[in-house]
Amino acid sequence: MSQHAVYDLGLVESAGRQTLSATGSMSYVIQQTCTGWTTRQRLDIESVTKAHGPERMVAEYTAQESADGRHLMFVTQETHDGVLAQTVSGQASLNPDGSGRVTYDRPVAKSLGLPARTLFPIAHMRALITAAQGGQTELATPLFDGTLPDGPEDTYATLLGWAVPPPGDAMPALASLAATRAHIAFFERATQTMTPTYEIGMRYFANGVSDRLDMDFGDYRMKGTLKTLTLSEPACPARPSAKTPGAPRRTTP
Repeated sequence: MSQHAVYDLGLVESAGRQTLSATGSMSYVIQQTCTGWTTRQRLDIESVTKAHGPERMVAEYTAQESADGRHLMFVTQETHDGVLAQTVSGQASLNPDGSGRVTYDRPVAKSLGLPARTLFPIAHMRALITAAQGGQTELATPLFDGTLPDGPEDTYATLLGWAVPPPGDAMPALASLAATRAHIAFFERATQTMTPTYEIGMRYFANGVSDRLDMDFGDYRMKGTLKTLTLSEPACPARPSAKTPGAPRRTTP
């Protein structure tokens, strides 16, 4: 099922109180096609920091992932106060064991290897759903989504429960669906550090919709509240193994 979700974002806490305020919105669109999934995300955050005063960051992400989870095309563009800060684009392919290669067009043309067991975004979130449905409480795997210029990251996800929410605890379109509470931590592979570069928590439903976002960017944390949700049937009939879309992708202000 395809989805268009819009979230309101608000500041929860700031490390060292360096961020005085932060508000924003995120639009997340998943469209199922006959050959896979198209993802579009737009993150718009306005903040005030002690060091730099008012700032606005806009990050836009577009990706096409094949239904078998083995091919990905991606473009990520980030602007700060209307000035282009970075563009990351390219394509990646995986072998049956999850190893593969990413070829970047921007910011610098280069090719990097991908380790075995690497997953692309939709395949990663489908793996999380399957794990939660099966009663697993954790999942660790390399992830490549095309948001960063230096290859894949290691991820460690914890999963809590798999049950239908209490009455009145979710949007009507989600009220009858089972969900898990997921927390995903992202780590740089090159440094092997134990400190995550980014963390996101969410309640993740069986149809691939997320609510109750908790986004930790390191310098500050933001809460994401699901404001509007539009669900639609795909133009092409769903394959049995491709019914679950994904959750909002990682972007870095």
